[in-house]
Amino acid sequence: MDKMWLSFYAMGFMAISMGLIYASRHKLKNRFLKVIFALVAYSLLIISFFAMVYLVFNGPTGGA
Repeated sequence: MDKMWLSFYAMGFMAISMGLIYASRHKLKNRFLKVIFALVAYSLLIISFFAMVYLVFNGPTGGA
């Protein structure tokens, strides 16, 4: 069950980072906010990447 929740969090982080990058590139005019939004988005994307790599290479647990 823990791996399922970790995968949900990782997918949520990816969706949030997609929205933040869109806002950073197309909606915001303030340069400082653009940089902050982009840094948060890319950090969430990196966290979700490592979570997915962990989940894929850790494999199934085999428990019932």
